[in-house]
Amino acid sequence: MKENVKRVFHVRFLNHACYAEILAQRPEIRLDKLENDTADAMAAPILAAAHAYQVSSARDEVPVKYHAHKELLAKAPNLLIVSTGGAGFDTVNVRDCTAAGVLVVNQSGGNAEAVAQHVLGLILVLSKQIVQTNHTLRKGTMHDRNAFMGNDVNGRTVGIVGLGNVGRRVAELCRGLFDMQVLACDPFLDEATVASRGATKVSLDELLRRADFVSVNCPLDDSSRGMIGAREFGLMQKHAYFINTARGFIHDERALADALRGKAIAGAGIDVFDKEPPPADHPLLQFDNVIVSPHTAGVTKEARANMGKIAAEQMILMLDGKRPPRLINPEVWPAYQKRFERAFGITPEG
Repeated sequence: MKENVKRVFHVRFLNHACYAEILAQRPEIRLDKLENDTADAMAAPILAAAHAYQVSSARDEVPVKYHAHKELLAKAPNLLIVSTGGAGFDTVNVRDCTAAGVLVVNQSGGNAEAVAQHVLGLILVLSKQIVQTNHTLRKGTMHDRNAFMGNDVNGRTVGIVGLGNVGRRVAELCRGLFDMQVLACDPFLDEATVASRGATKVSLDELLRRADFVSVNCPLDDSSRGMIGAREFGLMQKHAYFINTARGFIHDERALADALRGKAIAGAGIDVFDKEPPPADHPLLQFDNVIVSPHTAGVTKEARANMGKIAAEQMILMLDGKRPPRLINPEVWPAYQKRFERAFGITPEG
């Protein structure tokens, strides 16, 4: 007789309370909670029994010992599923999971609207110098308003790196609201698909040379890590702005600071950092023409609720033996099917 209870655990917090509420509607699913500082002796039996792990996407919110890598997987021999809380999977070593026969899924698209609106907000704030004028007025040092003359964004060119759920919404907003020309660099999409999403497919170099605004909206992986460095900033126009709401480590922070210091670009909007939150003396925080936020582009009440809902629904789908819609490592499916069957007596469909 196969085990009836399906064990899911998470560490510290969930995106939204609705996740637990939705899982609670299924009496055969048990949800356990660990804290960042839970004693190893108390965590061990939960890890050993777990079939699924709902993990935060934010690498600095969860201790490294709870990142889904081979060390944790060795303590969780029954683990079948790792589900991240957002679109990213910084807390997951996908190769280790694949080698262990563990399925990795994310919640891609769940907060796309929130992130796209944040990109648009940064474009407007940078162009209009809204933050600079706000600070100057508050300090009582406003002497000449013309010193803060901004630019209209209508008819400008935006270059989007990564035309997925967020990128295509950015394209739609920029094109529809401000009649902007949209360029896109995405190696995973052909020219026709890029065109169907309202953009013109170009190489990264051409995008950097032509865009008035460069918006990074791609995942962090081996191909994108360090993708924007000194050479790439050197290709941008001096009046152009660089925006990253995707992940730290995609752009070189030191190279960006050098580009700003040398006035190679006009400014930047940064929501993500190598270390989050960044220290107060971080070089990028010293520039008035750099607008920053603490990885909150996708953090809205609506987005958090949606992320919790789709994560719970996808988890139930997988525990019911169905193929998930947001699968990161599809190559693991045959091995996963065998492990799932051994655990629950049924072979997952798909």
